Amino acid sequence: MKMRLIYPSWPRLDRQTPFHLPPHGPVVFAAALPDWVELSFVDEHVQELDFDEPADLVAISTMLTCQLPRAFAIADRFRAQGVPVIFGGIATMLHSEEVQLHADSVFLGEAEGHIEQVLQDFLAGQLKPVYDVMRTPPDTGCIGPARRDILSHELYSYRGVQMLDLVHASRGCKFDCFPCCSAFLGGKRFRPRPIDQVIAEMEQIRNNRLFIVDNSLAQDREWVMDLFREMKPLKKKWVSHPIFYDDEVLALAAEAGCWYVYQAFFDTSDVARDRIRMLKDHGIGVEGTIILGTDDQDVNFIKRLVDFLCENELDLAEFTIMTPFPHSPIRESLERQGRILSNNWLDYSADKVVFQPRQMTPDELVGMFHYAWDTFYAQGGQQLKFGELFRRVIEREIEDGTYRRFNPRAKRQFTRSSS
Repeated sequence: MKMRLIYPSWPRLDRQTPFHLPPHGPVVFAAALPDWVELSFVDEHVQELDFDEPADLVAISTMLTCQLPRAFAIADRFRAQGVPVIFGGIATMLHSEEVQLHADSVFLGEAEGHIEQVLQDFLAGQLKPVYDVMRTPPDTGCIGPARRDILSHELYSYRGVQMLDLVHASRGCKFDCFPCCSAFLGGKRFRPRPIDQVIAEMEQIRNNRLFIVDNSLAQDREWVMDLFREMKPLKKKWVSHPIFYDDEVLALAAEAGCWYVYQAFFDTSDVARDRIRMLKDHGIGVEGTIILGTDDQDVNFIKRLVDFLCENELDLAEFTIMTPFPHSPIRESLERQGRILSNNWLDYSADKVVFQPRQMTPDELVGMFHYAWDTFYAQGGQQLKFGELFRRVIEREIEDGTYRRFNPRAKRQFTRSSS
């Protein structure tokens, strides 16, 4: 059976440095497929999609809401050619009813332990319109290493600098943050993978630089400390979402190779200042993720927030406009208040205003979005700050003997068994 797995493109965030990370959802899905599936993969961000390549089944993997318009166009064209299409992924789960209009089948949930039956149904001519396994997540012990062999690794570099490989150590999130859909997608229960399996997967990844994509590494203190202890001998350099703000945990994280942390900042409080200081005290960089347009923000608040981030010397900052994605707590609130202005999913790219702000006009909020980017990076630009972060990690790699020059023209070979 020939399956084509496609990761559609989406519009990049305005003002963001133009580089591409390898996708995570497709390689995790591919690992759950049975061996008898002959798989080919296309990431539209770095590869051209050939609509004439033969396939028995096309699988479209969606992560972002703003990815859907392109995903629908792809699906419609294949179906017009008589090729059946199945959808899966985060955005598919968030927009399942609309996705069904463009698909022969929709898979909702995590693939492990379920996808083989779907494919058996397909071979028997009994493919169902919807497979909903969102409330029956798999045992995390059965999650195998992602199939990075399907990626063209040489395409994921920026100006000759090797990017990060993505890996996850847990699923689910016990936090229910207002802009986030994680509670709907993966449940509110923290579900860690067995640490020995996570370490084995990390060891198999040839790239020395990793992005641990877990929703949060601040959910189980003892588990995360055990994880960091086991990671230390790997000498990997890694990035993650928030970690416990605890000196013992942060010291272990630094020893295990923590390079920088993505941390959300909503205010100019002493708590925010202390978090930046703690990370820097342990030699860990900080990239702020800053949502603009919340109800407590006006123009002057955003100006003070940007000044605060500059004064506290964040290494990087990524500013986005609050976006009410389906099944997020903020979406439900804004819908009740009649403040949703648009359901054009192409505009749900986190750099456009699709709701009515409380203390600004939509145009004012767009203006403050541009102000935040331009002011924070006024002294040299995002690319210089980005380069400085990479300079520091290369120095650490040279120091511990893990640095390897990266030649994007030299294709690296991966096999399924070694991925």
